[in-house]
Order: sequence, then C-alpha cells, then structure tokens
Amino acid sequence: MRLGPRSGAANPNPVAFVGNLPIDAVGLEETARAFIAYCRSAERAVAARPIYSTSVNGQVVSLCASNRDVARLFRTADVINADGQPMVILSRFLCRNPLPSRVATTDLFPTAARLAAQAGVTFYMLGGSEQVNRAAVERTRAAYPRLSIVGRRNGYFTREQEPAIVAEIARLAPDILWVALGAPLEQEFCVRNLEALRGVGLVKTSGGLFDFLALAKPRAPLWVQGLGFEWLFRMLIEPRRLFVRYLVTNPHALYLLAREMR
Repeated sequence: MRLGPRSGAANPNPVAFVGNLPIDAVGLEETARAFIAYCRSAERAVAARPIYSTSVNGQVVSLCASNRDVARLFRTADVINADGQPMVILSRFLCRNPLPSRVATTDLFPTAARLAAQAGVTFYMLGGSEQVNRAAVERTRAAYPRLSIVGRRNGYFTREQEPAIVAEIARLAPDILWVALGAPLEQEFCVRNLEALRGVGLVKTSGGLFDFLALAKPRAPLWVQGLGFEWLFRMLIEPRRLFVRYLVTNPHALYLLAREMR
C-alpha cells in the first residue's frame, strides 16, 4: 500500500467502490505499516498538507447516499478503509477487488501504536470527554512505553476555540493525529483544517476509539466481530442511542452494498 493525496493523481492502491466511495482494498497490517512508512518518508517531510484517512461502515454508507455534503467529506479523503465486516463479506462476491479484511480503527490503533513505538513515530490524541481522553492516553502509554504521545485534548471545544487548538497541534507536529469526534463532525474538522495542520503527517478519524481504549465501553467478542454482528452487540449495549439508527441505516446500507458493489 502506498499513501499519497488522492486528488490530482490516480489512486495507486486497488479499490472497491461501495456506495460510490473508493474503499482501499488492503488489510489491517498493511494499512498500519503504510501509515508508519509514510510518516518516516521523504514525502512526509515535504508534503503541503497531512494525509487525510477515514473509515466507513454501514451507517456511513447510508448517510453518504442520502446526504451529498457528507458524501463530499468522505470522498475528499486520501485513504478510506472498511470498518464493517458485512462490507468485507459482500465484497468477496460482488467486487473485482474484494476487501481482504475489515480495517476497524479500534484494531488499527494498537497495530499502528506498536509499530510507531518501534519506529519513533509520534501521536496526538484529540477527542472524547476529558475523562475518556485522559484514560485512553494513560492506558496507551502503559501498553506502549516507548510510544511518544506529544499531546492530547478532549473533543469539547467551540468553533471559536478551534483555530488555537489546531495551531497548537501544528506546532507540536505529530506524525499521526487521531481525531475522535464522531462522524460527520470529525470529517468536517479534518476537511476544514487540513491546510492549517501543515507539519502533521497523517490525520486519522477515529469515531469511538477512545471509549474503547479507556475501557469506557466494551467491544464485542471476536467471534461476534468475525460474523459481522458487532453492530448488533453495540445496539444491545446502547439500545436507546443505537436502536433506531441501526434499524434505519443497516437495511439501507445492505441494499446499497448489494446494488453497487460490482
């Protein structure tokens, strides 16, 4: 896998089109190694702006199909990974370049952290509540003592505060900025601030990653993840927040996947 701005040049990686979004048909380990390799490359040193990386699941596919503004936020990304196992399963039957595996951010982060600790690649963690953000950083540092986390900030700030926060992140110049504000707020933040974040190597949207790192929320068992039912596990854990969302978006997403993945 080779990283670079998607705009202005053909994507060098095989892609599967899902809901008209170009999903990189690469696996988790390959994605993590590409992140680290780019951060240590000569291209990173002279890049005009950070690489913008995001992920899609069934909810996002449904949202992009019904909202052009949100779709534009995702199509702007240089790297798009599949964060849903049903997408991976269906792609094996319907895509010329099937997705080799799910690249969930909650799995990508520890893989990237392990490699970053070995390579001297630095992190900044933005998002979540103050309690969750602090706990996520502390647990990450305990798990990877050699990993350099140059800064952190909770995700509760106003648009008026945002320029100062972005300027501070740019000054610290982390190799990878993990942005966990939830979709589509985190995609809006990235697109709005890419130029101002010069000096940062790569920006990765992260959804609810910090909640899992901080152990504020449990993950589904591996066998449930493998069957593609982590969404159901999460819905059972948080029915009031997720039941209606999944009831509406999952059938729509499955319809789009079956219709468009070819």
